[in-house]
Amino acid sequence: MRNRNRTHAGSLHLMLLPAVLVTLVFHYLPMGGLVMAFQDFKPHLGFARSPWVGFEHFRYLFEREDGVQVIWNTFVISALKIVLHLLVPLVFALLLNEIRQMFFKRFVQTLVYIPHFLSWVIFGGLLLDLLSVNGLVNHFLGTLPGVEPLQFLSDGNLFRGTVVVTDVWKEFGFNAILFLAALTGVNPALYEAAEMDGAGRFKQTLNVTLPAILPIIVVLLTLSLGNVLNANFDQIFTMYNAMVYDKGDIIDTFVYRVGLIDGDFSFATAMGFFKSFVGLVLIVVSYWGARKFAGYRVF
Repeated sequence: MRNRNRTHAGSLHLMLLPAVLVTLVFHYLPMGGLVMAFQDFKPHLGFARSPWVGFEHFRYLFEREDGVQVIWNTFVISALKIVLHLLVPLVFALLLNEIRQMFFKRFVQTLVYIPHFLSWVIFGGLLLDLLSVNGLVNHFLGTLPGVEPLQFLSDGNLFRGTVVVTDVWKEFGFNAILFLAALTGVNPALYEAAEMDGAGRFKQTLNVTLPAILPIIVVLLTLSLGNVLNANFDQIFTMYNAMVYDKGDIIDTFVYRVGLIDGDFSFATAMGFFKSFVGLVLIVVSYWGARKFAGYRVF
């Protein structure tokens, strides 16, 4: 019996081996390249012979005006996304939970889930057509008296809002799944008691529903802090252009241009290292907050 269990466990570990190898090759081995952040890296010299410069690139990062601006852009866009990715799915789940016609409810759910399964290459291409100066949205705005076409993709201030709104539009339906699952766990007797006390649907939501799902709200909010410097490279890279670099350029796209296009590998690595370090600190803080305020723990 013991040998049989060992054989079964061995087969399971063998199935896990490809995933372990992929993780090692694509996540752990590249971490050795972080040494470039502390070198004046030259490809023809390699890691061993490139001169060391210490924290020179990190100091230069905060001296460059565009470097500081990119960090600020990333923070602003990410913070807005975090807030709206929490509020919009929550409100949508609460409203959808009030629908009693199951066919219509499932139809709406399916409809809002669809954008999540489209890649940003496809979805971004659709948005470029919709939001261009001659696109469908501006064509509609042109039918309104006194309304001029809006430069959604070439005005920096409008671009930030466009990025946030379109990202929420793409993901809010899928993100609402957690809230819908939490709502199914609310005791129906609580609603009956509140109704007997004269509470309408709005007061039932405030006094029964929201307190019941508050732990999951706190967990999602605290865990999302770890992504405060992740503004979604795929989306920005698909939608942005040189006219909105001052407002729409983020760390990931900046690192791509500086490192892969301009060939400044050391500075790009230093900026990526900075982002990863800040993300690590925020993840630790977020897990501590989730454990303290919501009783959530991984181990």
